[in-house]
Amino acid sequence: MALTYATFISSLANMLVIPPSDTNYLAFIPNVIDDAEQRIYRELDLLSTIVRDQSGTLTANSRNFTLPQSNGRFVVTESMNVFTPVSLTTYRNQLIPVSREWMDAVYPDEEAAVCCGPSVPKYYAMITDQSIIVGPPPDQNYTMEVVGTIRPAPLSSSNTTTYLTSYLPDLFLAEALIFGYGYLKNFGASGDDPQGSVTWNAHYKDLWQSANTEEQRKRYASQAWTPKQPAVLATPPRS
Repeated sequence: MALTYATFISSLANMLVIPPSDTNYLAFIPNVIDDAEQRIYRELDLLSTIVRDQSGTLTANSRNFTLPQSNGRFVVTESMNVFTPVSLTTYRNQLIPVSREWMDAVYPDEEAAVCCGPSVPKYYAMITDQSIIVGPPPDQNYTMEVVGTIRPAPLSSSNTTTYLTSYLPDLFLAEALIFGYGYLKNFGASGDDPQGSVTWNAHYKDLWQSANTEEQRKRYASQAWTPKQPAVLATPPRS
């Protein structure tokens, strides 16, 4: 059953045997949501969190580029493309990731005229999690496209549904219960139910495995790089 912010609060309260209107419990909710979402987003490489952002522009005669954030801050980048001709999204020139040391050795100059004459970047290297350098340096202000993973807006009273509550509600609730036992002070052996958190963590891992299998099918990364359910009895594997 899909969850909303309200039904999540009531479901979690019922499982923890806490009044859903308890003020201390309600103050704890943002923490439990953050813990559940961050773990799931880090452990599951969800297609739903991938965006294409074409709002960035390279600066002529500069290797430096800061990742755009029109769709949110990038957590992991997967690919980058330079569009040509300038100021148009007509033709993608895919950039190749390289090391910073290689870039500094091969394309040390900032100015395209000094380095390479008229040039469109072919390579990029990560400098920080939000900035890169490109090479050769661009001779014009080309549009950049960055493809990667972002963190979606968290579940809240103003954002009442998310991908996790709509499509992975069982996994989301199970992880919330793991953290919820910290609220009940049941993480340690001196707690009323020391195995509660351990039990829910084991259940979470079972749910995570099935969710991860489905996510790999979406990516055509299942058995023999197909979208099919892995067939244990199939010999040889589908190719």
